[in-house]
Amino acid sequence: MSNTVIRVLRPVGITVAAIIAVLLVVVIALFAWPLDGDGLHPAAQRLSFAEAQARIVAAEAREQADPALRPECRSRSLIHDGKPAAASVLMLHGFTACPAQFGELAQLFFDKGYNVYVPLAPAHGFPDRSALPSLRAEELIEYASGALDVTQALGSGDTGVIGLSGGGVLATRITADRPDDVRHLLAISPFYRPAAAQAPSIIVKPFTVLFGFHLVPDHVNGANLSFYALSQYLRLAETIDTGRTGGNLASIAVVTSPNDGDIDLARAVSVPLDIADARGLNLLTHEIPADLGVGHDAVDPGDIGAAKTDLYPRYLRLYQGSAD
Repeated sequence: MSNTVIRVLRPVGITVAAIIAVLLVVVIALFAWPLDGDGLHPAAQRLSFAEAQARIVAAEAREQADPALRPECRSRSLIHDGKPAAASVLMLHGFTACPAQFGELAQLFFDKGYNVYVPLAPAHGFPDRSALPSLRAEELIEYASGALDVTQALGSGDTGVIGLSGGGVLATRITADRPDDVRHLLAISPFYRPAAAQAPSIIVKPFTVLFGFHLVPDHVNGANLSFYALSQYLRLAETIDTGRTGGNLASIAVVTSPNDGDIDLARAVSVPLDIADARGLNLLTHEIPADLGVGHDAVDPGDIGAAKTDLYPRYLRLYQGSAD
């Protein structure tokens, strides 16, 4: 090989090596990037019943004043005789959905004596999804924790949380963060991680960092989902403290469907199982029969149809800690 060729190749080789080194540093940085932070652990507030009602009224007024918000997506509260009930439950809707999703299930719990609160998540409830890219993990957890503050004041000590999909992430996160305040947790199709067919687990951390911290431009996929917004739920899911002990949690249950192609089904069970094990509880599980045709949204009556006749009473029993 001539000296001229060698002189040409040498800088190319250096450049390739430099690029590989930079890429390696970037990959290491992405996997080492901290996902948790002080802003993801809001302090609990102890409210009186009157203060909780005032917050509900204020939220309703803000939502009614927004002409762009879909009326059926406004926050909902079902309260017996304007006073605390023996038990209260918070219901957290899924990513891109709204409180209407829980309308009928909320009524069932109310009919059984619960005071029920179903708040609207930030950036949700609009005809399009243009507000979602502005969503932040900090405001999501502030929303969920604040809603738990309100729900606690609506009951006399027996308070729990039910969440679907992204709402299941929020429900699990506030249960883990506030072990003295949640007695019952029911996670339905919890979106702790996407199904491997959609995103192998190895890329979840770099995906969450890149899009969750806006290091790359947002991407909206074919289902009109903003990666910026989606990654906020993943950030919260990846930082759930499953090993925390103590607290007042009395029951924990999870519902999955084999027809659900959106979530990692194994992780949907393993995360609540770890929480249950750390607290010496038995995890209650229910796998919806495949022949019912229920997919990811296992709550909205428009999606589950006649299956609600079986599923809704089952959800109530699971929430209350009764074996399926």
